[in-house]
Amino acid sequence: MKLTILGGGGFRVPLVYGALLGDRAEGRVTRVVLHDLDAGRLSAIRRVLAEQAGGPAGGTPAPPEAGGAPVVTVTTDLDEALEGADFVFSAIRVGGLEGRAADERIALAEGVLGQETVGAGGISYGLRTVPVAVEIARRVAARAPNAWVINFTNPAGLVTEAMSRHLGDRVIGICDSPVGLGRRVARALGADPDGVWTDYVGLNHLGWLRGLHVAGRDELPRLLADSEALGSFEEGRLFGADWLQSLGAIPNEYLHYYYFTREAVRAAREAQQTRGAFLRDQQQRFYDVMDRGEEPALAAWDRTRAEREATYMAENRDAAGVGERDARDLESGGYEQVALALMRAIARNERTTLILNVRNGTTLSALDADAVIEVPCFVDAGGAHPVSAAPLPDHATGLVCGVKAVEREVLAAAESGSPATAVKAFALHPLVDSVQVARRLLDAYRSEHAGLAYLRP
Repeated sequence: MKLTILGGGGFRVPLVYGALLGDRAEGRVTRVVLHDLDAGRLSAIRRVLAEQAGGPAGGTPAPPEAGGAPVVTVTTDLDEALEGADFVFSAIRVGGLEGRAADERIALAEGVLGQETVGAGGISYGLRTVPVAVEIARRVAARAPNAWVINFTNPAGLVTEAMSRHLGDRVIGICDSPVGLGRRVARALGADPDGVWTDYVGLNHLGWLRGLHVAGRDELPRLLADSEALGSFEEGRLFGADWLQSLGAIPNEYLHYYYFTREAVRAAREAQQTRGAFLRDQQQRFYDVMDRGEEPALAAWDRTRAEREATYMAENRDAAGVGERDARDLESGGYEQVALALMRAIARNERTTLILNVRNGTTLSALDADAVIEVPCFVDAGGAHPVSAAPLPDHATGLVCGVKAVEREVLAAAESGSPATAVKAFALHPLVDSVQVARRLLDAYRSEHAGLAYLRP
């Protein structure tokens, strides 16, 4: 089975390959093709994968037919990468981390959030990513029509919806945030994270955990009644027990930007570096080390990854006054494990339940059938099937509908090239507080990003 990874020179690719190394069952992935526009980064990541597989740096892993690791090849040619693929994993970053840093800087200069999936930064990133993602979807349809696309490209829900207009239900978005949240809540309740049912619903980076069922019984009310237990995990410390008890749910960590906007903006403006600038510099150091061959590739990658995880959402923790991440919260949701489970379920009909980004159908009555939402899904050889969900409370429905309307304006602007529609997307977002600010944001982003040159009057 062939897996093509778009953005194959990206820093997180070894996580995916590490998950593949643990899969020895019949029908597993035997070929991995890394595609990227940067040949130098492709070479660096291939060296890391070779060491993961136990081969010499820069070498080729043992053939899978001999019980070895999946064979890895690299290419900068998209059609070559897609030809014959069974699965396509999309993890591209249009504009690179330099673009993310610029998104943050420009937004903060206007006093609004620039995070890559939330607010002004997410809109800028979406406007330059959607046209590229749509072209990829068209190429997949032409070159690998039977392939399933697993999208991790941010903003994940928006990009998945854009690609679904060309690929239908054969594109599925994944994110590790809901999985990580569910596992942390399960541990806080003393439950096995692998043996619970998580009632989670919303959009990508805009969802709520509304129940955690253990042996058929919802144990979340017990957790919400225990302020000390709520303070034992990341989201409890981030939002505070009182607010979680008021909501009657545990929000995705990204909702901190909506519920504590002033504090988040202040913390971001006071930080020595924005998150995007930190990652840009950190990853550049990693690739520079790889170029110079100063240390083993896998060791350099592991060291960099540990620093990355420890500093995740540091500005929000500063805003909440909760300090460093607890060691128990450093375990990610494991998006690579979600991707592997998704591929196995489809390829081998190993039925499972995963929280995924899929078309709504009739799941949430407040949204139309084609709107991509993030919910638990039953997955089998036929793909991902969203589980019916109880309606969201009014406050959550309003937020979900408002942000979905913004996503639709982004898609319309990307299709039409209309700057007026792009301004509308910025102005309608709950975290952008003025039409004039929206206009200035678009002007500044167009000046910064070549990828927005298509937005012309």
